[in-house]
Amino acid sequence: MRAMVVIGHPAPASFNHALAEVVRRTWQEAGCEVAYHDLAAEAFDPLLTADEARGRPSENTLVQVHIAELQSCDLLAVVHPNCWGAPPAIMKGWIDRVFAPGAAFTFAKGDDRGDEPQGLLRAGAALVLNTGNTPLDREQAVFGDPLDRMWREGILRYCGVRQVRRALYGVVATSTAADRAGWLADARALALQARDLAAGA
Repeated sequence: MRAMVVIGHPAPASFNHALAEVVRRTWQEAGCEVAYHDLAAEAFDPLLTADEARGRPSENTLVQVHIAELQSCDLLAVVHPNCWGAPPAIMKGWIDRVFAPGAAFTFAKGDDRGDEPQGLLRAGAALVLNTGNTPLDREQAVFGDPLDRMWREGILRYCGVRQVRRALYGVVATSTAADRAGWLADARALALQARDLAAGA
């Protein structure tokens, strides 16, 4: 089984990196072939070009590599913090450039005329892990947890990934070592669930 793990956080010692490493290690131990991408370490360029915005294939070599791995993976994980109810810029740029028309989705008429999209991704399951500094009950009650809907409906299911597991961990700023250990254990359990879903897809 091929898996892809993508982390969008600028600090190598971040808790986001710890989460991504748990997922990578869990899937490797389960026998998956894992492609791991630290967007900041790779200096991934998040700027969508004018040609890409018009649906033309990217000429950027790194973007092409990421697209090929996304298309071929059976299992996907993305890890990033909640930044104003959205992914950080580097992760948003990764989405814009890698979940590209003709690569991750298409339309029956060939271009976007408001029709239902056709998802092209083969991944049987995806795992989305986010961190935040808003208490989880307030995140739901006040903000409605916009990252959940964005990833689950606006991106993954739009592109054909039906099984999505997601968790939001926080408050990170005031978390204890015990809190973080518990969150890492939860991430491992979710990674195993996602792997089993992909295997059964």
